[in-house]
Amino acid sequence: MLKNGKNICIAEAIGTFALVFAGCGAIIVNDTHGLALGHTGIGMVFGLVVMAVIYSIGNISGAHINPAVTLGFFFAGRIGRKEILPYISCQFAGALLAATLLRILFPAHPSLGATLPAGGVLNAFIFEIVLSFLLMFVILNVSTGHMEKGIMAGVAVGGTVAFEALMGGPVSGASMNPARSVAPALLSGSPQALWIYIAGPLIGTWLAHPTCRLVQGGECCHVDEEKSC
Repeated sequence: MLKNGKNICIAEAIGTFALVFAGCGAIIVNDTHGLALGHTGIGMVFGLVVMAVIYSIGNISGAHINPAVTLGFFFAGRIGRKEILPYISCQFAGALLAATLLRILFPAHPSLGATLPAGGVLNAFIFEIVLSFLLMFVILNVSTGHMEKGIMAGVAVGGTVAFEALMGGPVSGASMNPARSVAPALLSGSPQALWIYIAGPLIGTWLAHPTCRLVQGGECCHVDEEKSC
C-alpha cells in the first residue's frame, strides 16, 4: 500500500480533474464563444494548468496527472509495481469526473475536447510518441525520484506541455496523456482513435528513460528513500 496513499489518490484525482476541466474546457469554450481563445490560448491553458497543478500537489504525489507519466516513472525504476494501479485509477477517476461536468455544462458540444487525428493516423501516432518522449525526458531531468518538485519543475514541465500543444495540437491534439484523451472520448461517444492516444504516449515515455540515462548517466535517477533504478 502506498505511504499516505489516500492523500496521493485525492491529489492525483484533483490534479487530473483540473487538467481535463481546464484544458478540454478551453477547447469547448473556444468552439462555443467565437474562437475567443484561439489555438495559442488553448495551448497556453494546457501548459498553465499543468504548471499550477505541479506547484499545488507536486510535494504530495509528484503531480503525475498522467498514466503515461506514472508508467514512465515505473519504466525508469522510480516507483514500484504496486504504486501503478492506485495512481492510474485515481487519474482516470479525476478525468472522467471533469469530462462528466463538461458534458453537463455543454451538452451540445460534439467532442468535449477529445483528441482526434487531423493530420492522418500515422502522423498523429508518430507525433504522440515523439511529444510524449520529449515530455517524459524533461520530467525525468527535473524531478527527484518520481516527485516533480524542484523549484523550476512546474515552469519546465508546464512550458513543455504548452509548446508541444502549440506545435502538435493541429496534427494529433497533442494529448501525451491517455486519461486526458479517454475521458472526453467516452463521454462524447468518439472512441475510434483512442489506440493512438494510449499506445503513443506509452511508447514515448518508455523511450525516455534509456535516452535520459544515455545523456545523464547515473545522474538521470536521483531517487528518494530506498528507491533505486
